[in-house]
Amino acid sequence: MHVIGVTGLPGSGKSIVARVAKNLEFDVIRMGDVIRDEAIKRNADIGETAVKLREEYGKFVVAERCVEIIKESMYNTPKENDLKYIIEGIRSPAEVKIFKNNFRGFKVIAVHSNPNTRFMRVKKRKRSDDSDSFHEFKKRDNRELKFGIGNVIATSDFMIVNEGPIWKYKNSIRSILKTETKKRTLKNIKKKKL
Repeated sequence: MHVIGVTGLPGSGKSIVARVAKNLEFDVIRMGDVIRDEAIKRNADIGETAVKLREEYGKFVVAERCVEIIKESMYNTPKENDLKYIIEGIRSPAEVKIFKNNFRGFKVIAVHSNPNTRFMRVKKRKRSDDSDSFHEFKKRDNRELKFGIGNVIATSDFMIVNEGPIWKYKNSIRSILKTETKKRTLKNIKKKKL
């Protein structure tokens, strides 16, 4: 089994990593979807829900729910299948820790883009939790940084800068994902031979 996390500030290009991974037959688990689903249940703002959820259930809550989703998927998948998961949207060292405790060989890919580039992308995609205001965009960045996303980015296993042509960015993603899954598969084969 391969489990790889993706981190980056809003608009950096995490969803492109997820799309490339999906084309490489990874199942994609979006941490933001856990929060969005909870916000719908609560009829509340997404940013507010992200903070409240962690206050109510602890800083591991979103990661714990993602672990449950993956483990449930594992039990419903034939053993001979090579399971591959991307967890999109890791925001805190606490979340990284819970994934490392549950999935051996867990790695993190960080995606970086400058704030102006990210703001333009966010304005263009118009998700429900995106804003047309640069001031609100910066507030959201600050909220993400308070969760500890800066530390996750700084200690990630891989860093991809998403400022150039999209094909180059996608090639970098493919290279990392293929190399990592190949390494894990070779380790598993060697263990089985022993």
